[in-house]
Amino acid sequence: MKNLLLFVFISIFTFTLQAQSKQKITLEDILVEGTFRAKSVDGLRSMNDGIHYTTMENHTKVVKYSYQTGNEVEVLFDITKVKDAAISTFSSYEFSDDETKLLLTTDRKSIYRHSYTAEYYVWNSVTEELTQLSDKGAQQLATFSPDGKRVAYVRDNNIFIKNLSFGSTSQITTDGKFNEIINGAPDWVYEEEFGFNKAFWWSPDSKFLAFIRFDESEVPEFSIPMYAGASPELSENNLYPGAYTFKYPKAGETNSTVQVLSYEIKAKTTIKVDIGVDTNIYIPRLNWTPDANELVVMRLNRHQNKLDILYANPYTGDTRPVLTEKNNRYVDESFLDAFTYLDDGSFVINSERNGWSHLYLYDKQGFEVAQLTEGEFDVTDFYGYDAAKKVYYYQAAAESPLRREVYYISQDKKKKGKLSTQEGTNSAVFSSNFKYFINYFSSAKVPNYITLHSNQKKVEQIRFLQDNTVLKNTVKSMNIPQKEFFSFTTSEGIKLNGYMIKPVDFSESKRYPVFMTQYSGPNSQSVTDSWGHGVGWNEYLAQEGFLVVCVDPRGTAARGEDFRKITYQQLGKYESDDQIEAAKYLGTLPYVDAKNIAIYGWSYGGFMTLLSMEKGGELFKAGISVAPVTSWRFYDSIYTERYMRTPQENTEGYDDNSPLSHAEDIKGYLLIVHGSADDNVHAQNTFEMTEKMVQGGVQFDMAIYTNRNHGISGGNTSMHLYTKMTNFLKEQLQ
Repeated sequence: MKNLLLFVFISIFTFTLQAQSKQKITLEDILVEGTFRAKSVDGLRSMNDGIHYTTMENHTKVVKYSYQTGNEVEVLFDITKVKDAAISTFSSYEFSDDETKLLLTTDRKSIYRHSYTAEYYVWNSVTEELTQLSDKGAQQLATFSPDGKRVAYVRDNNIFIKNLSFGSTSQITTDGKFNEIINGAPDWVYEEEFGFNKAFWWSPDSKFLAFIRFDESEVPEFSIPMYAGASPELSENNLYPGAYTFKYPKAGETNSTVQVLSYEIKAKTTIKVDIGVDTNIYIPRLNWTPDANELVVMRLNRHQNKLDILYANPYTGDTRPVLTEKNNRYVDESFLDAFTYLDDGSFVINSERNGWSHLYLYDKQGFEVAQLTEGEFDVTDFYGYDAAKKVYYYQAAAESPLRREVYYISQDKKKKGKLSTQEGTNSAVFSSNFKYFINYFSSAKVPNYITLHSNQKKVEQIRFLQDNTVLKNTVKSMNIPQKEFFSFTTSEGIKLNGYMIKPVDFSESKRYPVFMTQYSGPNSQSVTDSWGHGVGWNEYLAQEGFLVVCVDPRGTAARGEDFRKITYQQLGKYESDDQIEAAKYLGTLPYVDAKNIAIYGWSYGGFMTLLSMEKGGELFKAGISVAPVTSWRFYDSIYTERYMRTPQENTEGYDDNSPLSHAEDIKGYLLIVHGSADDNVHAQNTFEMTEKMVQGGVQFDMAIYTNRNHGISGGNTSMHLYTKMTNFLKEQLQ
């Protein structure tokens, strides 16, 4: 009996320990298993009829749903049902305008942040044929013409057009060459900083293909050493390292020279569009007027404080100015995608001209008709115009910079209101006729909650599409600590917003080591009432006994232009001042161990970690700087000059706030990390910084990850990195 009781006791004790162990977050849960990854709705497309939408399911099917009921109507395409199909899955899909054809993307391989090569297949639902777009090598950017008869794509820096009716392919350009000429795709710096990877545009009538030609012959090259590595292994580098060399214009250096060209499909002729005599400019977007009569050219000066909208005759290339947007500091890049045409040729822009981001309506001649939104808040997205209701839909941070709501408003302001109902972060995808919309909602406590709504006589929720019940229950059962928002006022009288994640079983009678995480980059925002990355490393560290804190400094988003752009020409100064103020404020709290505060950041956040540690002295006992910029002289032209102008114009701004200038002032323990193949923030930044610290007598720990880019991932890399950073914090914050 005693043995039996002992056995039962041990069994219960073992089960209890196992249950308790399952209640703890592990790095494997976060980085490998995806245990806390919120589900969404993939590949959602509104159909032409305005009463149906489609989604991609299991990467094998395109399924049609009813907006009115939310129920499945039919499977429009199923690759598993195609006889002798050359592919078994696809990663994305696009309809032709008449919805009779699908363009399927497969075998996708990344190049840079947005760009990739792929193999494309076309499904014709009328003939039920699946055909490969090209067998001559991987392609980029395949796009249907509006009439669905052709597909344009890029291969080896040249543009091709395939005629789907005859199966023939025409090569539109022939001068494309790596590191010299690119047709129809942006160069590295355009892709990274203007946020697009396709540089050609079909006219609405399918008669023309307009494109940008990049001549990067004179752009300085940057070489990255490549080693054999392990995951993947580059066996060609087993004995002697190789190198990847590409064009990267650093601040103040030569950019690509760009041309705008118009190719007429019928005549098979290409003409050059007049964009002016100044070649030291940017062409960040092209577009077409809805009637297809004119090509729209966006021309931005190198200082990025003057953006011209030009209308071009696609037959002759002659241009005329329609609108000029100016700013005393810079025209924010969000202007580019907010610029939206309405069916009658009028257009809507998002401008900061009165100190806040607001929507303005212009007629087709370029004359301002009305300011659509107004108030001391920022409009953060524009969804379109509902001609039936005569209202405009948009997203804004009107109630709090921490949240986002979905609104509508008429030109005369007589009709206005809010479509979203839940407090947190909302965004919307409307049907083509605006009679329905899908609302994407999340908050600090609620993972993605996706709902389908009718938007007719009144707004009604029809059903939910994803509520992440399993994830919510998992988070609740594991008693995972959640964000708590706070604000404080700095010694300069600036109110800053933050959040903290308290350890489990938190007690104000205890003193906790603090882990400050931040990004702090221009117009970014880390402190939001949203699920964001959900349960991740921050929550793991809170579980391990750290008080995790994040504060958005000056320069960040949704608080008006002056707050956002105060950092102009002196990146790092105010942001680091505010992080230091945050650390001082935290040190006054009764439950904070003021002698054990660490600061962490990646990329811009890594830059901020170094500068804050230099200026904050012994305030920061430790810091982790991952992939940091250490001098803006090393970073690319478009991003850096937007905020700093050139080094030749702003020497003090570059050097006064460079971590390289103050390396000897670091007092705390530092871990500095970089990927050796980072094409974005080059490892040069870290190597120059560590040499400065060596000569300044500053001790530090360092980790270089072989052949890894800016994200430092692949194989076991993420597990290794986060384990190293966790161990570093536990060792230093004693």
